[in-house]
Amino acid sequence: MTDATPLIHLSAALADLVAKAAPSVVSVRSYRSQSTGFVWRPGLIVTPDEALSEDGEITVAVPGGDSVSAQLVGRDPATDVALLRIDRPDLQALQLTATTPAVGALTIAVGSIDGTPVASFGIVSHAGGPWRSLRGGNIDARIELDLRLRRSAEGGVALDTSGAAYGMAVFGPRRRVLVIPAATIERVADKLASHGRIPRAYLGLGLHPVALTGGDGMGAMVMSVDPNGPGAAAGVHQGDVIVAFNGEPIRRVQSLMRALGPDRVGQTVTLDLRRAGETKQLSLTIGERPPA
Repeated sequence: MTDATPLIHLSAALADLVAKAAPSVVSVRSYRSQSTGFVWRPGLIVTPDEALSEDGEITVAVPGGDSVSAQLVGRDPATDVALLRIDRPDLQALQLTATTPAVGALTIAVGSIDGTPVASFGIVSHAGGPWRSLRGGNIDARIELDLRLRRSAEGGVALDTSGAAYGMAVFGPRRRVLVIPAATIERVADKLASHGRIPRAYLGLGLHPVALTGGDGMGAMVMSVDPNGPGAAAGVHQGDVIVAFNGEPIRRVQSLMRALGPDRVGQTVTLDLRRAGETKQLSLTIGERPPA
């Protein structure tokens, strides 16, 4: 008969990791949506922006099942981080670690359903460097998990085998499980707590991809100009074709827009463009996108 003692020890150790994280993990309910969040700081809950309804009441089921009202502090769709405030400063805040686990390492995602912990077990399938989301958010590390995550557990904490919380488990394209790493959460949540929003870079230009004449690659044609935007202030005209941004040739308009992260606000860049057959270079100071 095979000695089951190592498996018993492993099982007990995993259950202990979940039990230690559970007091900081909550269930988040918004209109037609249920997800998970965790206590980032006393009275402040981090949860995935994508899983949070656009409007309506938000409630949080804390460990034990009590339901409390939550107020939205701020949200950042680009990094999938939203911050809520609840009147429960007694809840235990989770300590995040900035380490990135190795590929093949065992991992646990701890979520919550109505204040009761749920867990998923798997491995780290990919661990890479910084990347930019489809919405232009700077994510400090690319971490993918091979595990089955419940929809209501999205926003749960990802733990390594030492119990360290290294990020928030969310769904990516094709329901692939990604981790928003601790460094990204700390950076974004801190700004949301201080300002309630993340500034977005703004050119004030409506752009459309075009093929350049003579087979010189791609450019971005200016289809519209906000008269009060940075582009107008720089002297950009409707019909101009931008061929380079800060010295880098335009390959895709989408790539250009992704490059306009929060850190770009206030920076001055150069635009190389073609206007009526002539080549011009303009200096543009990137602004902050105005409220919708």
